[in-house]
Amino acid sequence: MDNLPLEPMLAVIALLVLWAALFTAIEAAQQHLLALRPGTRQGDKAAARLSFPRNSLILCNSLCRAAVVILCTLLAIYAWAQNGPWLGWLISCAILLILADYLPRALAVRYPQAVMGFGNTLLGVPLKILYPLAWLLNGISLLLLRPFARKANVVKQSDEPLPDHDDEPGPDTDEDRTPGMPGIHALDNITVNDILVPRSEVDGINLDDSIEEIIEQLRTSERTRLPVFYSDINQVQAVLNTRQIQHLLPDASLTKEALLAACHEPYFVPESTPLQLQLLNFHKQQRRLGMVVDEYGEVLGIVTLEDILEEIVGEFESEQSADNPHIEAQTDGRYIIDGAASIRELNKSLNWHLPSDGPKTLNGLVTEALETIPDCAVCLKIGRYRLEILETEDNRVSKVLIWHTSRMPVAA
Repeated sequence: MDNLPLEPMLAVIALLVLWAALFTAIEAAQQHLLALRPGTRQGDKAAARLSFPRNSLILCNSLCRAAVVILCTLLAIYAWAQNGPWLGWLISCAILLILADYLPRALAVRYPQAVMGFGNTLLGVPLKILYPLAWLLNGISLLLLRPFARKANVVKQSDEPLPDHDDEPGPDTDEDRTPGMPGIHALDNITVNDILVPRSEVDGINLDDSIEEIIEQLRTSERTRLPVFYSDINQVQAVLNTRQIQHLLPDASLTKEALLAACHEPYFVPESTPLQLQLLNFHKQQRRLGMVVDEYGEVLGIVTLEDILEEIVGEFESEQSADNPHIEAQTDGRYIIDGAASIRELNKSLNWHLPSDGPKTLNGLVTEALETIPDCAVCLKIGRYRLEILETEDNRVSKVLIWHTSRMPVAA
């Protein structure tokens, strides 16, 4: 250990951390682009395709991280003797978490197209060569998993993007739509993430509340199905059909045991599921409500069968309804809009074309454009639209004054 080549080992560790960061960034960029896959931009679909097997990427990432831990441990033993192993483990974990995980993931979300393009160009050939080894190890893992296999809750989806269309119409054209059926073909380009009810607006039963509070909530609730959870919606336990306990509400004889007996298991839906597929899954699973989760299992909100049917019916309407509770029309042609308003609903109600392939709400669109939460009146331009932030509360934009530049405000 006295002749340990210190400088070369440090250089090797730095190189391995750099490669691990690249592998992590590529994987995170692909996941981010796949989440945006059903958007309207054709380029997003092509960019989400890896030019090499994903299993090879995971293999190389794991090998680099293991080598970093081993080398850091050797250097720590050389420097601190008996305290070396645990100090080497601690230092290597901190290095990998910061430089090879958190930082590359943040960069990948910010520049997904660039990261995917660089990875496909640099790693296409080498990772294809490593695929036989990755395939063998993946086969062993699947073999070990076989005794625990069970029927999936939803139809399995491929990581590959949907096939491109040669002549995809733009947002204002209808050439490829079947006459009389405008909504059906559009469902493939819309995901449950586009129409979900966000978790902040979900009406659910918190089992940590007293039974008196739960009964009062059920008496005033207008929803038939409610998620049931402990403390937080991420700890959802079941879904309640309120019709089965309505007879227990007038005399307040409902108990938590009776409430749980009227529940059924929750049904989870990946956020990137196309609506057409989810409509089929609702039918196969005999469900009407699904908990929408992201790639990490965090609950984003809920989607119901009624939401999907409303999306289809809305496409058939020749005139969009202006009766949107989030929109307050002004006499000068401008609109005061709630920050929680869905961008898709705004585009449909006002016949606008605000970008909807990223954030799903007006608050998300504004904060993404500003890259911060404004604490005072701020004006900004997004395409042909002008926005003025009127109010912010609870770390979000709550009121926005917005108008299209083709309809300039009329002077008072």
